[in-house]
Amino acid sequence: MMPDVVSSLVNAGWPVLLLDEAGVIHHANAAAAAAFGTDLGAQPTPLASFWLAENSGAPADFLAHSERTPGLPHPIRLLGEGGLSLVHQAGVSTVTVEGKKYFLLQLLPQAAVEGKIPSQEANLAHKQKLDCALRLARTVSLDFNNALTIILGHSSLVLSKMEPDNPWRGSLVEVEKSAARAAEIANDLGAFSRNEKEPKGQLAGNLNILLQRNADLFQSMKLEKEITWTLQLERKLYTAKFDEAKMQQALVKLIENAVESIGDRGRVSIQTKNIDLTQPTQDRNVQLAAGSYVCAEITDTGCGIEADVMPRIFEPFFTTKRGPKHRGLGLAWAYGIVTNHGGGVAISSQPGVGTSVRVYLPADKKIVKDDVARGGDLNGTQTILMVDDEDLLLTLGQTILSAYGYKVLTANSGQKAVEQLSKTDVQIDLIITDLVMPSMTGRELVEHTRRLSPATRILCTSGYVRPSSEEPEHIGYLQKPFTSRDLLVKVKAALDDTPSVD
Repeated sequence: MMPDVVSSLVNAGWPVLLLDEAGVIHHANAAAAAAFGTDLGAQPTPLASFWLAENSGAPADFLAHSERTPGLPHPIRLLGEGGLSLVHQAGVSTVTVEGKKYFLLQLLPQAAVEGKIPSQEANLAHKQKLDCALRLARTVSLDFNNALTIILGHSSLVLSKMEPDNPWRGSLVEVEKSAARAAEIANDLGAFSRNEKEPKGQLAGNLNILLQRNADLFQSMKLEKEITWTLQLERKLYTAKFDEAKMQQALVKLIENAVESIGDRGRVSIQTKNIDLTQPTQDRNVQLAAGSYVCAEITDTGCGIEADVMPRIFEPFFTTKRGPKHRGLGLAWAYGIVTNHGGGVAISSQPGVGTSVRVYLPADKKIVKDDVARGGDLNGTQTILMVDDEDLLLTLGQTILSAYGYKVLTANSGQKAVEQLSKTDVQIDLIITDLVMPSMTGRELVEHTRRLSPATRILCTSGYVRPSSEEPEHIGYLQKPFTSRDLLVKVKAALDDTPSVD
């Protein structure tokens, strides 16, 4: 039930929030929901979700300071709906609700404090423009990802079947590389249109697969240097939770740095291992608590890092490289991604000898099979139903999977997929479904599949929607755009989904 003090301001034209002493929002008026998200106040939400780094101190410190200086407006900067950085003059007062102290936070736009209050019509028009921009970005991201999936899927399939000395192989590799770069843009566009204020759910995965994929990518490139690659991947690697797209970006940056540090010739080694710590341990700048970790180590025989440079290697915009393409964001970006996953990055280096980068991720002692990632058999004979409203993607899936022995059925809608599942004369072993489809969504199809055919494995695909971290473990996820190998590896893993536990 909303406290009286908030009820009296429920229709106020400015955001009003009721917070506890820890800075957690318990109630919000309609203006606050419009400014920061419609779910605000539906459940306790930390003010830290909207708190920008430009503010001094944490939200709890700000509230405590405001209590000591009552009546004064306090300027703060918050992250608004649509990713806008909003400047407010905050009025803070203390109230008692059911015997407990709360803070009443009223937010006036900076323009209002200066006597320039924007009209309600102007605010509505601005929000409508922003919503249109987000919808357009979302639509472009979806269509772009579908087109890139078709390009990457077909080009990678042809490459996998092409002789190494084929004169057209180099051109196809360039097509694949260009599509991969475009995929990064599509993912960034999708992230903008999602307007995520909180990190999205991280799914359990095998880091070996990402490292093998990246090693294959770099080895296929035409480099003006001679590099020997060595991979030593732990065969029974622990499971770690990570956002696959983000971790892929981090690993690419680290391997790219290793390659660039090498002169005319050298070696890059990639190794993974399980680590079990019974007590806290320090590795360079990384403090590891007791527990289980996956460690990925990337070692090169390049130029190394000077001792006076080492303390600054993770600083944004700091770089010793020359040229406009080097902005000093690679290591900072990788460091941010890994630490946001609860892990750490440790670097040791000797000038003229080389550098070793160790990535640590918290892990569970659950072993995910990775024989496929190490070049195992990608063929199969099972029956697969592929569902997508884009006919070209259905053709792609049928072409790739049929080439590796699978029997493939297709459906361009959820309703047609249900009809296929209902047939008693066909045993479908795996269903691959897009999550975003008209009429019946992928998630609705998943629920129908569970009821109609509980034994059928499920693999979801999307370039926009992410699966919830609460999804059952036997439901796989494949991020668009994907290569033919990505699809085959995920299919094999879904059909062989029998992880063992130490």
